[in-house]
Amino acid sequence: MEQNYYDTVTQLEKASTNREYVLGWMGGYLQNPPREEQRVTDGYEAGYTDGGNGNTNSASKWAK
Repeated sequence: MEQNYYDTVTQLEKASTNREYVLGWMGGYLQNPPREEQRVTDGYEAGYTDGGNGNTNSASKWAK
């Protein structure tokens, strides 16, 4: 697995980023299929989009 993935997840967790954002980011980064519609949250969707683009542009909005 790519070191960037582990480093980014560690950074997000240390920043106490919303769990849904982190799970979405991981899924998007790994190109997993998105969750079913009824389980998608705003945080998950933002993380999934950022992860798919390989960035954390909106992570600060989801930090506690």
